[in-house]
Amino acid sequence: MSPAYFHQPNIDPVLIHLWGPLQIRWYSLLYVGAFVVARWILRALAKEDRFKFTQEDVEQFIVWLLIGTVAGARIFYCLFYDPKNLLANPLYLFQVYLGGLSFHGGLIGSICAAILFCRKKGIPFWNFADALVLAAPTGLAMGRIGNFINGELYGRTTEVPWGVVFREGGPLPRHPSQLYEFFLEGVVLFAVLWILKNRFRRDGQLSLVFLVGYSLIRFGVEFFREPDSQLGYLTLGLSMGQLLSIAMLVISISVGFWVLQPSFNKTNPKLVKKSRPKKKI
Repeated sequence: MSPAYFHQPNIDPVLIHLWGPLQIRWYSLLYVGAFVVARWILRALAKEDRFKFTQEDVEQFIVWLLIGTVAGARIFYCLFYDPKNLLANPLYLFQVYLGGLSFHGGLIGSICAAILFCRKKGIPFWNFADALVLAAPTGLAMGRIGNFINGELYGRTTEVPWGVVFREGGPLPRHPSQLYEFFLEGVVLFAVLWILKNRFRRDGQLSLVFLVGYSLIRFGVEFFREPDSQLGYLTLGLSMGQLLSIAMLVISISVGFWVLQPSFNKTNPKLVKKSRPKKKI
C-alpha cells in the first residue's frame, strides 16, 4: 500500500480575471495586505513613548517602503538569481508580472528607504528600524502563504508523511518549505521579537535580533527547499539563498558590534539627537 501524501490545494493563483492580461492574483493581494498590516502595527507603535516617530510619519513612509521593497527585491533577483535573462533582455527587470522577487533585495531596498526617510525627517534610524522589524514578520508570513498558493518555492522531495505533491513539482511529494518558512519566519520570529520588545530597550537591539534570526532560519530551511532551477547548488553545495543568508549574518553581527558599543550613541549624534517632539494624533 503506497503512503498517502497531501496534494497542493486546488486554489487558482488568480483571484479575479479582469480583462486580457489584467488580473488580481492572490500573491499580489497578500503582498499589499502585508503593507496594510505593517501600517496598522507601526501606527500603534507610534503612540508609544519609546519610538520617536509619529503616525503621520508612518502614513508618509508606507509609500517609501513599498517602492524600496519592490525595487530592491526585483533588482536583486535579476542580478543574483536570473542574470542571464536580464542580460538577454534588460526590460526583463520591469517584467515583475513574470515573478521573481528576492527577500534579501527587498530588505536592502527597505533599509535604503528607511535611511533616506529618517534623514529627511530627523528620526533616529535604529529607533525606527526596531519598529519596522516588529511589523516585518507578518509580511513574511503573508508572502509565504502566497508562495504556497502559487505552488512555487517548494521543497525537496521527501518521504515524510506531511509531504505535499505540488502541481509544478512533479509526481513526488516534497517538503512544504513555504509553510516551514511561514511558521519560523512569520510566527516564531514575530513571537520572539514581541517577547523581547520590552526587555531590549536600546535602539538597534531588536533590529539585530531580526537580522540574525532571519539569517539562521533561512539558512536552515534552505536545506529542505528546492534550489532555483536556473542556479542549482553553488559553492560547497549551498543554494544562493544560503550564501546570501551567510553574508547577511556576517554583516549583521559586524554591525551589531558597532551599534551596541557603549560609545555608539555619543559618537553618532546624527542618529540620536534629531528626534522631534511627538505629535498627538
